[in-house]
Amino acid sequence: MKFRIVEDCREEYPVRVICRALDVSASEYYAWRDRPESPRKAENRRLLGDIQRLHHEHSGRYGSPRIHIALGEEGWTVSRGRVARLMRRHGVQAKQRRAFRPCTTDSNHTLPVAPNLLDRQFSPDAPGRAWVADISYIPTDEGWLYLAVVLDLFSRKVVGWAMRDHMRTELPLAALMMATQRQKPPPSLIHHSDRGSQYASHDYRKALENSGLTPSMSRKANCWDNAPMESFFGTLKTELVNGRRYATREEAKRDLFAYIEGYYNRRRLHSALGYITPEQAELRAA
Repeated sequence: MKFRIVEDCREEYPVRVICRALDVSASEYYAWRDRPESPRKAENRRLLGDIQRLHHEHSGRYGSPRIHIALGEEGWTVSRGRVARLMRRHGVQAKQRRAFRPCTTDSNHTLPVAPNLLDRQFSPDAPGRAWVADISYIPTDEGWLYLAVVLDLFSRKVVGWAMRDHMRTELPLAALMMATQRQKPPPSLIHHSDRGSQYASHDYRKALENSGLTPSMSRKANCWDNAPMESFFGTLKTELVNGRRYATREEAKRDLFAYIEGYYNRRRLHSALGYITPEQAELRAA
């Protein structure tokens, strides 16, 4: 174990200094290092190479659970603990989530508010039973870019989205239109949102009625009633936006489009789905 510490630290400190601090002989360390590579060590070296490759392919978004699943899909039969230990030892870790998210909900209005029909039932048994919707924002040097999303709760697939430089009702309406045109939702599908004025507006309520969707809204100031939507935006901020600086809204739009349509829906393994992609969940149900 001490020789492993010397090996891990020898690029930062002189070997003899480390050996003296650990009370081991430098000659014994060199003898340990020069031993023929064991089958286990050789396999760990190959495994680490694949871990680092997958981590890079997913832009640093995968931690050990998803890396472990991805390795299994490539034919590796190793434990999740072994993968986690190698990642920890070699500093391979997923991007960390930030807790901060300012409010984009204007619920200080006198518009009609729908009852909370969803009631935190976040696991329907088929696609097209319940959608959740919300609005978030992306900072750019030109100002905020607002993103409206509609998510199918069964597959966690983004079925509708829209981006604008404002968050008037037109924004979530465009996302809803994309969702209804793409998915052709069955009558009585529950559409759940917060109490924001955009979702309570006459135009939005009329669009839901025309599509045969049943409105549902969170209780006042209760973000947990729309937790899957909060989780999606948290994931998007962690895996894509945090740490980036967008010069223009168009630059941010291109990045968001590639993430949602090219990565999140089709490639990203989702823990709530048993580590398959939203598109795979939808196809399996079909």
